Amino acid sequence: MVSKKNALGKGLGALLENAKTDITSKPSNETNAQAGLISRINIDSITPNPFQPRIDFEKESLLELTDSIKEHGVIQPITVRKIGRDNFQIISGERRYQACKIAKIIEIPCYIRIANDQEMLEMAIVENIQRKNLNAIEIGLSYQRLIDECNLTHEQLSIKLSKNRSTISNFLRLLKLPVEVQKALRDSKITMGHARALLSFNSEAEILSAFKKIISESLSVRDAEKMNHKKKLPNEEKVILSRYELRMQNNISFQLKSDVKIKKNTNGKGQLVITFKNQDQLNEILDNFDQ
Repeated sequence: MVSKKNALGKGLGALLENAKTDITSKPSNETNAQAGLISRINIDSITPNPFQPRIDFEKESLLELTDSIKEHGVIQPITVRKIGRDNFQIISGERRYQACKIAKIIEIPCYIRIANDQEMLEMAIVENIQRKNLNAIEIGLSYQRLIDECNLTHEQLSIKLSKNRSTISNFLRLLKLPVEVQKALRDSKITMGHARALLSFNSEAEILSAFKKIISESLSVRDAEKMNHKKKLPNEEKVILSRYELRMQNNISFQLKSDVKIKKNTNGKGQLVITFKNQDQLNEILDNFDQ
């Protein structure tokens, strides 16, 4: 039994520590017969990994790899799994595979592993997160897929990837941005710092308005952060609620079983603030409005 864990890095090793995907040196059946060896496989027999988290490959970098493969061949084999009599699916090495197609390589050196779909997803995502220059949106989508499709909590994901929970949360929050902003982040038109600044706005309209200003005026991250400095409502502390307003504030709090505050300024503008402690309480509050 040959273990590959030590060569894969701390995060990947932790993720796969229980996966039954080690290569056997003495296979017992035809399916395993090629496992553990470097086999040259016809490129037409190989299909991309459907769990591949990488959406975009940088064109210039891909062409550089293509030129290298034309001159030196494929130095590092890709890793595949057998999915039929003569068919294979990529586990990792999608970029090398794409470069080989451009270079019109007929056969690719491959490692063959045995993996189920969940292990395929985990291996592909973690291999990309740790070894490739994914953009922030791709990383966020990768984290979300591990959470949704592998049933991982934020805490479990943090442990498996050796990342702080706050780091994971920051990437996941990017997925809440409007599509136009996400695309700009993917295309490096704005940075993650800009994106975090935009997340501080209350509505999609405000986010898009601020985003357009960042683009048109080439604002720095610091300038973007200054755009949404929350200002106190004028004379907020001096406004006293009427008896009716206080009574209604208490009634709403009682009905929603949550802390409710009416805040207003001398012009009559203000906010109705409903506080909740967790997702369950938020769901209960929303149910009251859905009746």
